[in-house]
Amino acid sequence: MSTWADTRPWLKTWGDLANKPYTLEKSTTLQDLASTVATHGREEALSYYGFGLTWSQFDQYSTAFAAYLVEHGIAVGDRVAIYEQNTPAFMIATYGIWKVGGVVVPLNPMYRGELEHIFADAEVKGLVVSKAAFLGRVAPYAAALPVVVLSDDRSFQVDGPEAIFSMFADLPGAPGENPGPDQVPNLPDFQAVVESRLDTGFTPLIPAPEDEAIVVYTSGTSGKAKGASATHASVSSNARYCVRTPTFEPGDGFLTLAPIFHITGFVCQFIAGVSGGARLILNYRFDPGSLLELFLREKPTYMAGPATVYTAMLAHPSATAEHFASFKRIMSGGAPLPEGLVTKFEQKTGVYIGQGYGLTETCAQVATVPPGLRAPVDPDSGNLSCGLPQPDTMIRILDDFGEPLGPNEIGEVAVSGPEVVAEYINNEKATAEQLPDGELRTGDVGYMNEDGWLFIVDRKKDMINASGFKVWPREVEDVLYTHPAIQEAAVVGIPDEYRGENVAAFVTLQSSPEADAITEAEIVEFCREKLASYKAPRQVTIIDELPKTSSGKILRRTIRADAVAAAEAAKAGAVGSD
Repeated sequence: MSTWADTRPWLKTWGDLANKPYTLEKSTTLQDLASTVATHGREEALSYYGFGLTWSQFDQYSTAFAAYLVEHGIAVGDRVAIYEQNTPAFMIATYGIWKVGGVVVPLNPMYRGELEHIFADAEVKGLVVSKAAFLGRVAPYAAALPVVVLSDDRSFQVDGPEAIFSMFADLPGAPGENPGPDQVPNLPDFQAVVESRLDTGFTPLIPAPEDEAIVVYTSGTSGKAKGASATHASVSSNARYCVRTPTFEPGDGFLTLAPIFHITGFVCQFIAGVSGGARLILNYRFDPGSLLELFLREKPTYMAGPATVYTAMLAHPSATAEHFASFKRIMSGGAPLPEGLVTKFEQKTGVYIGQGYGLTETCAQVATVPPGLRAPVDPDSGNLSCGLPQPDTMIRILDDFGEPLGPNEIGEVAVSGPEVVAEYINNEKATAEQLPDGELRTGDVGYMNEDGWLFIVDRKKDMINASGFKVWPREVEDVLYTHPAIQEAAVVGIPDEYRGENVAAFVTLQSSPEADAITEAEIVEFCREKLASYKAPRQVTIIDELPKTSSGKILRRTIRADAVAAAEAAKAGAVGSD
């Protein structure tokens, strides 16, 4: 039986931007690289603080690393982890692993206790790891691996600002966690390994479209992280869609704003750039001041990242419209994009931030705001649409029984298409529950309007039940972001004996005299003027900084846990004083 979504109303809204045919021919990541080398081989592939490679050289470097892996026993299907920031080593290693038929397991450099589960679950056979900052964390799991290669973050770097590396060299951790140079074991150096094999006669293997390319671990907010397995065809399809836009031209500067260990940075910046022959501009790790300097020096045309990084850039005292003059397109993903931030950013820089929506399980974006279009705002909630479904993708909104809903009806977002992962490794139960018949049940709650624009209301688990009324934190946050004194906001529910849950807001403030004078009570009143009374926060707490993941997402669960602990402590104190 045909349903409303089957008519794909979003295609009419896309118009000529949809680019027929809607579904691209199957390809692989290595076929895409070969095509780029054939057509743009002499052009610059990547730039890293003065170091550069052409596409032909990048191809040669990754083949050299592949030769080393084969010499040391890495075989077809073996999984090799990369525990790095945005460096040439990460990019070269990725394609080297693929050239031996291996599988890339990108690891978040902030992982600690999670590593034990991931190394065992993925049966990791090899590791590329930054020796300066991260070796101490993975040493217990690396000891038994047949292949471990150390990468100095300054490798391949010619004239980068030393402050960048010193700023991040001593990440907080347990005493002695980050070893000094005299503590680093005598293991092969990545740059030396590659440069010693540049004239190798190794012939890369050619993976099939259905072969496993990456295993990316979910955030693990409910239980242990799950390893989402994506094929070469899935990664290639979504990467090529990212550059299938009239605004893109080969050679455009793709800035790696999002970390490339994260699915957005990995596919929408790194692999997309390779697929289209963009010039990949690497920044080691996000720092607003150094990034603004990089803009002026490298003249990037595109970047994508979470809303929090744009908030940080907007708040930086040096930021001007000149810093953003080279950009053709700026996108946001990985976390909700408040309409208030989009307005403030465009007013200051002259650049509109588009938005995309996707998940680890969809190899990044499945919906996006097409170039030249502006996302509509829901007049009732103030939510900004996260985009139109990609032309090759089906998005349905389902009720609690899995039945499809019509336009403007709220339910769970379900996604099917060539970019959806094949499975969760070693987890048949989760695969069956969340990927029935290959359609991903996202756990996100949203709706589509008559024109096919997708609106994400919130995560199912984040809904607040206040006296029986449903409150979606994002709706409240969007209102808070419109307040001129507020820089960032997070809304959570905390237990209340009478109401079930109370709506609680945590905010950081702009650097301005007006913000210095604002009170928490005034912010509560501001929300009451714009929201139904049950949705308005009953308490607002002004804090210096919101906790975030290394990819920039605000950690609501951490905020909620801290708020609950504080409330319980206050309650215990009140009882003790009676």
